[in-house]
Amino acid sequence: NYLMSERKKVLAYHHTYANSYFWRTHAQQEVDYIEERSGNICAYEFKWGHKKAVISKTFSRAYPNAMTKIITPENVEEFLLDPNSMS
Repeated sequence: NYLMSERKKVLAYHHTYANSYFWRTHAQQEVDYIEERSGNICAYEFKWGHKKAVISKTFSRAYPNAMTKIITPENVEEFLLDPNSMS
């Protein structure tokens, strides 16, 4: 929730508007955070541990044109400070 909240603040500060969502199936597959701007979708998965992160294959099949990014401690600063990190 912290990362989503901070991301929304950055987008608002830069007058960059995006619809934000999360995604989960009945089988409990999920994507942590999704932004949609001008018809473009970017899915973000937040991972802080050492476990390898992957975007749900079900999501990727359902939204084949969506961009996907894994947010880790190494790239969280870009995600939080750059409103255009979606591109």
